[in-house]
Parts: sequence; C-alpha cells; structure tokens
Amino acid sequence: MIKQFDAVDWQLRAACRGPQSAIFFPPASPERRDEKRARERHAKAICETCTVRDDCLAHALSIREQHGIWGGLSESERRQLLTV
Repeated sequence: MIKQFDAVDWQLRAACRGPQSAIFFPPASPERRDEKRARERHAKAICETCTVRDDCLAHALSIREQHGIWGGLSESERRQLLTV
C-alpha cells in the first residue's frame, strides 16, 4: 500500500530542518543589508537541494507567509508571484 502524505509531512522531509533553520528568518536584532543578502543566499542554496521545495513554496503562498525564505523565495519574491 502506498502511503498518503498529509499536509505537513513534507515539512518533516525539508532540508531546512535542524540547527540551520535560523538562517531562513531574520534575526531578532537588526541586520545590515549585506548580512541579510548573505543569509538569504545561504538559505536559498539549501532550498536548491531540497526535495520538497515545491510543497514548501505552495504552502507559503497558500497561507501568504510574510516572513522568511520558503521554497527558495523571499517575502518580496513571493509577494510578486501573488500579484501576477
């Protein structure tokens, strides 16, 4: 029998799980623009290797997630997708 995955099962298989998950969201303290770009590049590189990237992006778009890198896209990149 083939297992049917529920809506959050993809999260258990995400490449961003673990200690590095903090880079997907802005820190509590202000960060410089160059630090933000570097953090986002690092997060997006992890997304590139993720087998559930499409599920992640679909989820973020469906709930209109306003923070962090989801499915390889930043907040502003997701916003642009939603306005097209």
